[in-house]
Amino acid sequence: MIIIKNLEQIALMRSAGHLLYDVLQYLAGQVRPGITTEDVNRIADEMIRKHGAIPTELGYAGYPKSICASIDDEVVHGIPSPNVRLEEGQILSMDLTLSLNGWQADSCLTVPVGEISQKKKDLIRVTEECFWTGYHQAVNGNRIGDISSAVQRYAESRGYGVVRDLTGHGIGREMHEDPSVPNFGTAGHGPRLRPGMTICIEPMITAGTWKVHELADGWTIVTNDHQPASHYEHTVVITKEGDPEILTLPDGGKGRQLL
Repeated sequence: MIIIKNLEQIALMRSAGHLLYDVLQYLAGQVRPGITTEDVNRIADEMIRKHGAIPTELGYAGYPKSICASIDDEVVHGIPSPNVRLEEGQILSMDLTLSLNGWQADSCLTVPVGEISQKKKDLIRVTEECFWTGYHQAVNGNRIGDISSAVQRYAESRGYGVVRDLTGHGIGREMHEDPSVPNFGTAGHGPRLRPGMTICIEPMITAGTWKVHELADGWTIVTNDHQPASHYEHTVVITKEGDPEILTLPDGGKGRQLL
């Protein structure tokens, strides 16, 4: 069931989203060679709790940490560890969800660790461009498939893979709500978008095959060919007119064009 949010509920989600933006931006500034992924987890957890929010990834379906920290060929759900120290040239996807006053926000950034190759720079850029392509399709009256198709066409036309096994999702009081928001599909298909729908658009794009598998830890998803992957996500709300509002950006994202 898709839950439509009222203006008061959207305002609460906006507050959660703006806090999450601040946390991720601070984390991005801390990423450097030598820091461990457990350091990233600790900083995120402490900052979220300091502001009266809850890191909702912690304990979700048994997940043991407050943030997902995925390196290079790890697409999503990389588990932070004191034994994993970031190295020059890697890329790190930081996927983070928090709850503030009972309402959730979810966002992800992929950032460089020191100097990275042009290949990885291009992958990060195209992944973000995929998001903005999908974002502009997330308008009142369109369908989920319009978002999905736009992301897929943009990525594949540039030679990148689009992960099929994982999707975006609805969000609200719960981290994951209806509907599913795939990054692949057919325009004109799927649930119709209506004002007050809150969804997460999150392209997961690979430099090689789209095929992935889960590691023995039961969480980490990696590319089959071990080519790098990039992940970019925002929580958005469908508006009555025009582009959606991005609840995890302080300016709402409206009026932005494809980078």
